[in-house]
Amino acid sequence: MMRRFVLMVMACLAATAPAIAQKRIALTFDDAPRARGPFLTPDERTERLIAGLRKAKVRQAAFFVVPGNLSAPDGVGGERRIAAYVRAGHVIANHSFTHPALKSMTAEAYLADIDRASGWLMGRKGLRPWFRFPFLDEGGTDKAKRDAVRAGLAARQLSNGYVTVDGSDWNIEGLTIEARKAGDPIDMDALRDLYVETHVESAEFSDRLAKQALGRQPVQVMLLHETDLAAYWIADLVAALRSKGWEIVTADAAYRDPIAQAQPDTPSAQGNRLEAIAWDKGVPAPRWYERNTLSIAIPLYRQRVLHKVP
Repeated sequence: MMRRFVLMVMACLAATAPAIAQKRIALTFDDAPRARGPFLTPDERTERLIAGLRKAKVRQAAFFVVPGNLSAPDGVGGERRIAAYVRAGHVIANHSFTHPALKSMTAEAYLADIDRASGWLMGRKGLRPWFRFPFLDEGGTDKAKRDAVRAGLAARQLSNGYVTVDGSDWNIEGLTIEARKAGDPIDMDALRDLYVETHVESAEFSDRLAKQALGRQPVQVMLLHETDLAAYWIADLVAALRSKGWEIVTADAAYRDPIAQAQPDTPSAQGNRLEAIAWDKGVPAPRWYERNTLSIAIPLYRQRVLHKVP
């Protein structure tokens, strides 16, 4: 009798207790298959990235594919590399065929480019019905174009492969390519630390912003690119995230979060989903992690990685 009473009390306490705070995040990679980076061949990068994700015990990441990259000089073997990601347990999705900016073309032409990518992706293993906007450009200030593309995606049964965490790793990679071409000495330890620190700080920023805008912690989606830096240090990044209490979850889980259904109405539709929600709800700035501002990020890179005095 006493045992039954104790169990009833425990059940009541569980029902009334507040939900346990959770920091959950999925990893996604844009622009696959990318051209050669500053250090590795494309094949070497894929091998290292798969190995790093396996070492970090990341069960599933998502790779947003630009099939037009296959025709580039470094595109040879790109189809094989995409298939390798899928064999390793990861998933793929649509990132357009030619990686255009929506602001530079009509909605009709933009949707046609998406259809061209869908034609290449159709029937491939690991495919998910997500589309990620290149440059995170969903129409900018042109709301009619934004709404036309939203309607076009819905008609194609594609959902927005939005992001909520962004550290502008494309900029760190680009600066590294420039430094290699210029023959500048690169402090690799400092580069690793900057890469990892930037993305962990961005995740922490987004966690705070979500609490302000939503009063809860949604499943976050981190934007990365298929870069040499990711190939070198994805396991370090995952370890650093976990040390801050983050659980790495699948992209499938992330896109089941209720914010996947949000349609924020903001003055400009370009950026990440959480930023747009915060803007829509009147959360005051900053709604954007500071190192996504290039006037901050570039001098920081030059100082820490190249040891150049500002």
